[in-house]
Amino acid sequence: MPQWLNVSFHVFILLVMLGGLMISVIPIVPSVLIIWLAALVYGLVAGFGTLGMWMFVLMTALAIAGVLVDNVLMGTKAHEAGANWLSIGGALLAGVVGSFVFPPLGGIIAAPVVLFTIESIRLKESAEAWRITKSLLTGWGLSSLARFGIAFVMVGAWGIWVYLG
Repeated sequence: MPQWLNVSFHVFILLVMLGGLMISVIPIVPSVLIIWLAALVYGLVAGFGTLGMWMFVLMTALAIAGVLVDNVLMGTKAHEAGANWLSIGGALLAGVVGSFVFPPLGGIIAAPVVLFTIESIRLKESAEAWRITKSLLTGWGLSSLARFGIAFVMVGAWGIWVYLG
């Protein structure tokens, strides 16, 4: 590969990863998967090598953790506040569908609105439903911080792969 193309390729992968890192604080957006896909493309084009394979395995485990952390933290916080799992599942489904139908904010708006609506109907009390919805939003905040940390480590692992590999 010519030097200019090699440099351009590395810069492109880095920009995709930094973009994934920046959007990692936005709930529902699959930022860690964007970073993981960029690493996969890098490995397929530039070659994995021994170090690259280990870094990619690490990045794969981190990507799985990053995807799960959203659902676990937001669902757990809402459940601890009294939401039933059906309401949480409805909010999750609304978040995913909303993200595809009205990107980028559709899911961010749809999930808490659906949780509040279902819990208001279930409990027949909007103040309690609002308290539960705030717990969901707290879980989102915590998951955003965790996802940012995971994304940061993933980009760092790729940097080690490139620099030492």
